[in-house]
Amino acid sequence: MNVKMEKKPAQVCHLPWTLRLFGVALATWIGFVGSLAAIVGMERSHGWAAESSESAVERKEIRSAALAEGFAEIAKAVTPAVVNITATIDIYDSRGGGVPQPFGDFEGGHRPPDIPKRQRGSGSGVIISSDGYIVTNNHVVAESRDLLVILPDSREFPAKVVGADPETDLAVIKIQAEDLPVIPWGNSSSLAVGQYVLAIGNPFALNSTVTLGIVSGLDRGGMGLARFEDFIQTDAAINPGNSGGALVNTQGELVGINTAIVSQSGGYQGVGFAVPSSLAKPVLDELIQKGKIVRGYLGLGVQEMTSELAPWFGLKGSDGALVTDVVPGGPADKAGIHRGDVILQYQGKTVKDGRMLLEQVTSAPIGQQIELGVVENGKDGKVRVVIREQPPIIQPPRTRTTRLEHPLAGVEVADIDEPAIQEYGLNPLSKGAVVSFVEEGCAAELAGIMEGDVIIELNKHPVQSVSEYSSWSQRLKKEKAVLVVLIRASRHLYVLVKSS
Repeated sequence: MNVKMEKKPAQVCHLPWTLRLFGVALATWIGFVGSLAAIVGMERSHGWAAESSESAVERKEIRSAALAEGFAEIAKAVTPAVVNITATIDIYDSRGGGVPQPFGDFEGGHRPPDIPKRQRGSGSGVIISSDGYIVTNNHVVAESRDLLVILPDSREFPAKVVGADPETDLAVIKIQAEDLPVIPWGNSSSLAVGQYVLAIGNPFALNSTVTLGIVSGLDRGGMGLARFEDFIQTDAAINPGNSGGALVNTQGELVGINTAIVSQSGGYQGVGFAVPSSLAKPVLDELIQKGKIVRGYLGLGVQEMTSELAPWFGLKGSDGALVTDVVPGGPADKAGIHRGDVILQYQGKTVKDGRMLLEQVTSAPIGQQIELGVVENGKDGKVRVVIREQPPIIQPPRTRTTRLEHPLAGVEVADIDEPAIQEYGLNPLSKGAVVSFVEEGCAAELAGIMEGDVIIELNKHPVQSVSEYSSWSQRLKKEKAVLVVLIRASRHLYVLVKSS
């Protein structure tokens, strides 16, 4: 009995330990295999990630290389068609100007004739036909006496103005040449903000300069640069001398004509504007065919209606064009339209703003009778007006203000007003006299004074306006030299001008 009882516990006791040992061994084996698999998997995963990363880097480098090569090819294709334009204009120097005579003119009141002085300016242009038609800005060629076109291959041609349109700041000139390179027209309406564009021109006489940027904005207006404004805004570098140059897309197509910059320094600050091809092409086609632009005309000026102004004119909304001026004897005057009227409808359609009215009137056929919905003194009415052809815009000739024999003879200055700020890119807060003309070969030019410089001191005397400049310059007659302090591109410079 005792023997049997001793054997049973021994058999029962050893079976669980066997199973336990087997389980531990099995678990250890599974853990080892699992760990091995995990390690292999991690290595493979790491290898795949590395391979994927390398592929992404390779793809990025390939794309970057392709992009760079693509821009190089575009630049190579379009630069031969962007030219340099040198314009010579006459500025008239009235010898009767200067200091008024306190006791009158002892020579019987006769004044000598105005004597023209020549001034040279430069800009850019784009060849749009192989037989020599070139588009540029009106302000590049306006009042030009002589035009010279220099091609990128250094060939030079005299040019003549075919037609100009100050209201879009566009012009067409023509040279006698054949088989010229051209840039094909593109569709500016298909542009989107953020797309790449290239600006090509001749800034600071650096021919065939190419800059890269993006479309920063579209349909920009209200800049005060032209009557018809629908600008492409870009951050591609545009500087003085780029005016009239090309803005092209990534297909090498002409989508804009570079026109202006917004700058407080006179140079590039990331905001440039171009006339879109959708506006430029029809204008240029008409200039080539007719030599001028024929537009409809009512003879009135308008401004935007606003929610603040609306109640003062009996309106509940801000739609409409507020009449600010009426040309005496013009179509609107004859139809009974007055300053202070609000035009709400054109041929039965709502007039949203003055810009919409302008587009409708200028595109209307000459001689067409139209119906306008007008609010006068809070009362609604209908007015019939006949569209007439817009008369030509007369640009006054540039004149010199003084003629004095001193070291600064040959320099013309102007006050820092809105036109000067726009033309030279000046800081609106600047005080002084901006140089608007420097006669070729005069002492000031030889000393390095340039158009666009702002003179702020003469011989250590402050100059804050043209009148102060004139007052101090009149005292320089007997001086052999004058120390000029000027601002150029936001930097102060001291220039010593010696009598020639």
